[in-house]
Amino acid sequence: MEKKNITSLLITGVAGGAIALGGSAIYQNMTNTSTANNNANSSVNTVNVQVNTDTTKAIKKISNTVVSVLNYQKSSSNSDLERIFGNENNNNNNNNDSNNPQLAGEGSGVIYKKDGNTAYVVTNYHVIEGASSLEVLMAGGQKVTAEVVGSDAYSDLAVLKIDAKYVKETATFGNSDKLTVGEPAIAVGSPLGSEYANSATEGIVSSLNRNVVLQNNQGQTINVNAIQTDAAINPGNSGGALINIQGQVIGITSSKITSTPSGTSSNGVSVEGMGFAIPANDVVNIINKLEKDGKVIRPALGVQMVNLSSLSQNMLASLNLPENVTSGVAIAEVQSGMPAAKAGLKKGDVIVKINDDEVTSSVNLQSTLYKSSIGDTIKVTYYRDGKQATANIKLDKTNSDINFDKQN
Repeated sequence: MEKKNITSLLITGVAGGAIALGGSAIYQNMTNTSTANNNANSSVNTVNVQVNTDTTKAIKKISNTVVSVLNYQKSSSNSDLERIFGNENNNNNNNNDSNNPQLAGEGSGVIYKKDGNTAYVVTNYHVIEGASSLEVLMAGGQKVTAEVVGSDAYSDLAVLKIDAKYVKETATFGNSDKLTVGEPAIAVGSPLGSEYANSATEGIVSSLNRNVVLQNNQGQTINVNAIQTDAAINPGNSGGALINIQGQVIGITSSKITSTPSGTSSNGVSVEGMGFAIPANDVVNIINKLEKDGKVIRPALGVQMVNLSSLSQNMLASLNLPENVTSGVAIAEVQSGMPAAKAGLKKGDVIVKINDDEVTSSVNLQSTLYKSSIGDTIKVTYYRDGKQATANIKLDKTNSDINFDKQN
């Protein structure tokens, strides 16, 4: 995957990586035992240490809710297991080889809800993409059949359901709008797949509102408003939990930068410690819709946009903006018949706010817009020829799997 003109990204849905757990330890209830040798000249000391830190408490709180997600797909060839058990030479089974699903990939997931006999798991769309069947490996080692409740390629999220009898605990989401750069961040998931299930890595929240540009397997370009972290995230971690020091899920891990292409300022170097997670507040918004409808039908303004930060000084001057307006999105094109056009917005208008939320980029605008539903009326604040204006826009129904507000 490539971040536009800057980075190569790896969607971390299928297995890879090592674990490292950081954090200082507080030692409590220490007891010493000594064993003397026969000559009584030396002794071997062993120390029993009870480690109880904020980090260990957070991991303990979340660990039973993080699972491995196993993606099985139909294959036309026999697996090693089939050959071992003789299916290759069994004429009665030869015609059914293509119906025997093989393990195609592994990712992670988080159990977030239990309702009656059903429990719900959130994961990435790319973890379950192409599956003919799915299984969830619980923290306790049980393999459980999973079914897709709903999925959304654009946000790279999916909701699965499993039998609730296997579930004792569910995760709690934290408010990702209240995160602070530099606060601890812990990733829990299955790097390298289920063999290393429930691995934990620790780092910090490196940055917020990162514009990460991905391309999914359907060829769609996805602009993700992401949390950046230096906690190790590897293939297999996708769909797992990024948690705060309270053990609350602040994001669903999804991708990492692996290298920068040659010809950039970074000269094609390999990259470490740059992973990304979908913010919890965005996740909650999407999974609620997936539970209800099985898909996400998003509102759209019907505009093509460009970030002010991407414009040259000459282009900015042509917009005649006040000096204090330094962020927002400029409209490059308005689609006829869509909500923005109906409300009178024009090419060259600069959107700076939707309702009470500041608009700083096209990704930020999309994230803010998607908090609203079809039929809602939003207030858009914008500048035209240096003067501030507002427009009340009623959002129409549009299928964002194909059509959504785009950045030029």
